[in-house]
Amino acid sequence: MEYVTVSAKIDKELRKKLAELSIKPSEVIKRALIEEVEQRTREELRKKVKRASVIIAKAGRNNWVRAIRESRSEA
Repeated sequence: MEYVTVSAKIDKELRKKLAELSIKPSEVIKRALIEEVEQRTREELRKKVKRASVIIAKAGRNNWVRAIRESRSEA
């Protein structure tokens, strides 16, 4: 895996408190970024599912059942 450096400007007082508490900013930043990416990925997936459900509802249940059965018979 290849890494890149990401930096953030923080208040001097916060940096001092981080040092006092032995908190490594890189670990906190990395974890926060991972969580944010996961959350936004889930949000995007929800939006796609919602759009797909609208399309599926418009097509109707019987059409979907027929299409699934036809695809199974082709396999």
